[in-house]
Amino acid sequence: MEKNEKCEPCPEGQVRKDGKCVMPEVTFTAFVMSLNTSALFHLGEISDPVTGEKQQNLILVKHTIDTLQLLEDKTKGNLTDEEQDIFKNVLYDLKMRYVAKVSQQSG
Repeated sequence: MEKNEKCEPCPEGQVRKDGKCVMPEVTFTAFVMSLNTSALFHLGEISDPVTGEKQQNLILVKHTIDTLQLLEDKTKGNLTDEEQDIFKNVLYDLKMRYVAKVSQQSG
């Protein structure tokens, strides 16, 4: 990139690599983190990037947790130690946050 060339932000979902906007590399960890971000959004812990508002949809959170649980069962023995650690931590954290939100609503 030339010195005087302006560094424009990349379109949503893309990252800058070698001066160009590209989609991030597809990895198992990136996929798990994407599901985690989606669940956090539906838990109301991340604001909508367009409106700035927080929303809550616990049905979608539960569906994402169930999806992650299915993935954990189906990938058992096929992940690196790092992937397994990230996966277990994300799944545990989401389950605990979900239980806390459900408890708040019923109590």
